[in-house]
Amino acid sequence: MKQLLSVHEGQVADPSPIGSYKPGDVVFLLKDLSGVELERGTEDREEAIQSGTHYSEMLPIEYRPSDDYIGLYRQTLLATAGKVAEAVAVVAEQIVAKRGAGVVLASLARAGTPIGVLIKRYLHTYHGLDVPHYSISIIRGKGIDENALKYMLRRHPEGNIQFVDGWTGKGAIRKVLIEACGSFHDRYGVRLSDDLAVLADPGCCSATFGTREDFLIPSACLNSTVSGLVSRTVLRGDLIGPEDYHGAKYYRELEEDDLSNEYVDTIEAQFEAVREAAREKAGRLLAETGDPVTWQGERDIRAIQRDYGIDDVNLVKPGVGETTRVLLRRVPWKILVDDAANPNLAPILLLAADRGVPVEEYPELTYSCCGIIRPLKGDSA
Repeated sequence: MKQLLSVHEGQVADPSPIGSYKPGDVVFLLKDLSGVELERGTEDREEAIQSGTHYSEMLPIEYRPSDDYIGLYRQTLLATAGKVAEAVAVVAEQIVAKRGAGVVLASLARAGTPIGVLIKRYLHTYHGLDVPHYSISIIRGKGIDENALKYMLRRHPEGNIQFVDGWTGKGAIRKVLIEACGSFHDRYGVRLSDDLAVLADPGCCSATFGTREDFLIPSACLNSTVSGLVSRTVLRGDLIGPEDYHGAKYYRELEEDDLSNEYVDTIEAQFEAVREAAREKAGRLLAETGDPVTWQGERDIRAIQRDYGIDDVNLVKPGVGETTRVLLRRVPWKILVDDAANPNLAPILLLAADRGVPVEEYPELTYSCCGIIRPLKGDSA
């Protein structure tokens, strides 16, 4: 494996240190673009995306979190810390059972990064494993960062890579991962597992998950200030060369607002209380037969597209995590909910009210809710 990669490709450089996590928690395999102006306002960015500019060629403005958003985040964290910790533990137990002691964690930047940090800490505390953990870029429509994969394979030639993310929506990133792993095998002869370990998988598109319940993972409430002060990833030809990692910015100016370490420390403190229940649940999941990946949620999305006359499926963002992101950094049109009395929806309803976004009940959703981005063309707007 190592020889094949070395013969056919130039050496990939060691990564530059970025991110605000504690030393040893994670290595970001990203090119630091902190000095480049990449941000565009919400309306301007939305218009560019819907006009054909790829979302990875620019960044949303990284606003300093308001007191209201911080309050929402802290309220959500207090309410769900135990639930998140149990989901982390369930996933970690499955990972070590499936991948063994040689596992290498590859979290998908940036929502997957805090989850990877937590899994790494759990495996160290309860299995005595000091597993490598990297955060790498994967981009819908462009694929995974192959230079990052090569770096991990050279550093850990006997390692078993496990991809990690926070949650799934309609499964778009899982599909990109499946395609990327197939392409990587065709090009380099190295077969990687396209299994994507996530805390919440309401759409039934991952085989390794902590829960299928669609609840708000608190890190979805904030952006870089809960993800190591790292931006979304960037891939643009004038900035990223053939031997570069995908890019990202490190927002040092937000250090006073950084909650990244507090977040993972708060969740980690709940591990002991949930460990036994998590081990039992992981055991049940591992013993189940049949394919757990049914893509059930995808059928919901097609129905919503039909019922609301939406041409572009990428304007439909299912699940609590993705709906929160629509409300925080896109231009929302409306929010669909399975039941307005669903307790998981309290943060969504608060944000929707604050932004004046209408909420409609859409019974029998696979998800708790679904955010629809306002189409800027056609009659839907």
